[in-house]
Parts: sequence; C-alpha cells; structure tokens
Amino acid sequence: MESMGKKKPRPRRSFTPEFKAEIVELCRRGDRSVGQVAKDFDLTETAVRDWVKQAEVDAGERDGLTSSEREELAALRRENRRLREDVEVLKRATAFFAKETR
Repeated sequence: MESMGKKKPRPRRSFTPEFKAEIVELCRRGDRSVGQVAKDFDLTETAVRDWVKQAEVDAGERDGLTSSEREELAALRRENRRLREDVEVLKRATAFFAKETR
C-alpha cells in the first residue's frame, strides 16, 4: 500500500541542441503554452522552461552565462580539480623522498 501514489523516477534522457531549439521555437511562437508543449513531447515543464531561459540568455535577451560560457566554466573547473590532485600527489612524493634522503 505504501507504493500507491508514488511515481518511479523517469530515466535521465539527453536531447540534441537541434531538438531543444525546435522546442524553444514552438514555445516562442505563442500558439501553445510551455506546459502544453512539454506535455505534447513528453517532457518536463521545468526542462522546457530552462531551455527557453537559456535560449534567451544566449540571444542576449536576458542576463546570465551563455551556453559557451557554461561549457568553458565546466572545463576550467575540471582542469582545476585535476591540477589540485596533481599538486597533492607531488606533495606526497616530496614528503616521501625527503624521508628517504635522511
């Protein structure tokens, strides 16, 4: 009885930039609401709203990070994490060799 009313989480899906652009265009035309477009394509309303928002940022209609800036930021964060790990390894190696030479 506990499971009644609980939905299984939807598996994570990925969509091409072209598909997202088409969905955004449908929302911008104005013949259907964001909710209706989401329902018609079996998408979550939140995802569609996020795509519309991001398209507005990319077009300069809204403040925020553009898609390319987001990609660059993610790449820089990955590189920063890798470099920090490298520094930790070098610190440990330095400590190890300092012990060995005594």
